[in-house]
Amino acid sequence: MGRALPLADYMALKGGDLGTSEWIEVSQERINQFADVTGDHQFIHVNPELAAKTPFGTTIAHGYLTLSLLSGMAYTVLPGIEGTKMGVNYGLNSVRFLAPVKSGKRIRAHFRMQDVSERSPGVVQTIVTVSVEIEGEEKPALAAEWVTLQYI
Repeated sequence: MGRALPLADYMALKGGDLGTSEWIEVSQERINQFADVTGDHQFIHVNPELAAKTPFGTTIAHGYLTLSLLSGMAYTVLPGIEGTKMGVNYGLNSVRFLAPVKSGKRIRAHFRMQDVSERSPGVVQTIVTVSVEIEGEEKPALAAEWVTLQYI
């Protein structure tokens, strides 16, 4: 995670912009590796010749690959809470795959603190809205509402 803040300062981030990650290239090699790990070898992801004949004109990343890259993008942007013992993914309230990420494109994520609250003593729940931008494209790759728990 990024910088660690006192709990009161972290709670004050509610409604605020948290920042934007660095660009990440979604190469064909990364797409192929994701296909191998998940067993999803649909041709639109891994076969450039067949994918060229689709409306996309090339291979595209799995939506879940784009989603899985959020953790790495968030790690360098999102602040933590001083004294946190661990943080865990709690889930997603929503996620929509809005535009395909074509092989070779770069993406980055924009984060905003939608809500932050103490669920119980020592457990802080955050809801962060995320939009993943595709370099050179108007439409984002995905929009999500991401829920995490911090144990302090």
